[in-house]
Amino acid sequence: MKPVSEQVLHLPTSTKGVGPDHAADAERRRLVLQRIQPGLVGLIDGTISTLAPIFAAAFLAGSRAALLVGLASALGAAISMGLSEGLSDDGSVTGRGSSLSRGLITGGATFLGGTFHALPFLIGNVSTALAVAYVVVAIELVTIAYVRKRFMSVPLPVSLVQVTLGGVLVAVVGILVGHA
Repeated sequence: MKPVSEQVLHLPTSTKGVGPDHAADAERRRLVLQRIQPGLVGLIDGTISTLAPIFAAAFLAGSRAALLVGLASALGAAISMGLSEGLSDDGSVTGRGSSLSRGLITGGATFLGGTFHALPFLIGNVSTALAVAYVVVAIELVTIAYVRKRFMSVPLPVSLVQVTLGGVLVAVVGILVGHA
């Protein structure tokens, strides 16, 4: 099966007159291109890009700083990713759908991905907050790997290694900076 990016230009503009299997395949591709992929990009970016600032802040200044840096990072990343997705393609050439819709999906998913592991820093004890945040990050990464398996046909073990490696690399950067 071709990667999704190579299937884009072959999407039919209408499902009239085509068989039910072809129509279902076209609708699934459309869902993946216009909803799942922008959401996945946002979740990955929000989850991974905010780890370094949150963990650095936690080690440097404690739970409150980590929470505020995490929320600021999640909001900033959401705006940036939403704009990037929305402005990068109006959908007319690629069939990826409305730029506004994709931008909102990507921005919203980025915010969610960056916010979940910031919330444990509502806990005042930084050691406890970090322990909870590590578990939340693990759940986020497994969720991302599962979505990639389900909709992008990436084998779960491969996806787990890929997303975990990315998350670990960025988290280590935050930890190293936080201990500097």
